[in-house]
Amino acid sequence: MGNNQKVAIVSGVSRGIGKATAIRLAEAGYAIAGISRTIHSPGSEKNRAELETSISEYGVDFKSYTLDIADIESHQNVIDNIMKDLGRIDLLVNNAGVAPVKRMDLLETTPESYDRVMGINLRGPLFFTQRVVNTMIGLQGKIDPYFPRIVFITSVSAVMSSVNRGEYCISKAGLSMASQLFADRLSKMGIVVFEVRPGIIRTDMTAPVKEKYDSMIADGLIPQDRWGHPDDIAKTVAAIVTGNFDYSTGMIFEVSGGMNIRSL
Repeated sequence: MGNNQKVAIVSGVSRGIGKATAIRLAEAGYAIAGISRTIHSPGSEKNRAELETSISEYGVDFKSYTLDIADIESHQNVIDNIMKDLGRIDLLVNNAGVAPVKRMDLLETTPESYDRVMGINLRGPLFFTQRVVNTMIGLQGKIDPYFPRIVFITSVSAVMSSVNRGEYCISKAGLSMASQLFADRLSKMGIVVFEVRPGIIRTDMTAPVKEKYDSMIADGLIPQDRWGHPDDIAKTVAAIVTGNFDYSTGMIFEVSGGMNIRSL
């Protein structure tokens, strides 16, 4: 393909929010560079084929790359391969993330769990974004028009305490600040940055605590009275890339069914 087709990198593309976002961006005309730790793992063939089929229906390219986002030494090689295969990078959606393997009280959380969650949810995305941004800067002046954007997928846990998964909350709070920092640093460089903050979304990550959240939702936790779906987040990212919010760098889009409402 030529380099006139916009390209979006979506991390954590194999499932959930990442998968839904890739499909919505394909619908918006973006070629997709999907990265995931497991996308080429044994047993993932069916899921990858379904994703490829969904994306190809929109007439755009799809390339997939194996990457553990916590492995920062592998970042540049993947970015180089994306540039070789697709020719440009217009959008980065930092979606990859994990929950703790085991929820533990804050007084029992282990350094091992903390390091794993922070490596994938914060350290990895921070340095991957750094490398992608430098690639975007190098593309400025070479593509016309060129309006690069970055989206961080965080969580309401960035501002809401869950004492049985503190490392997750800390990682998302840090990622929220990373979004603000990149928005500030890049504000005069023609690169806009946004944060999408999901609420309780029905994904593989929340499946182990489905009954808990079902009960909390029934008791009124979410004003709009339902689980969120991956496509609720994907549609928000698709709205961002229309360009309608390009004078709002640093903006936080909370997609939580009203959990941000403070009511008595």
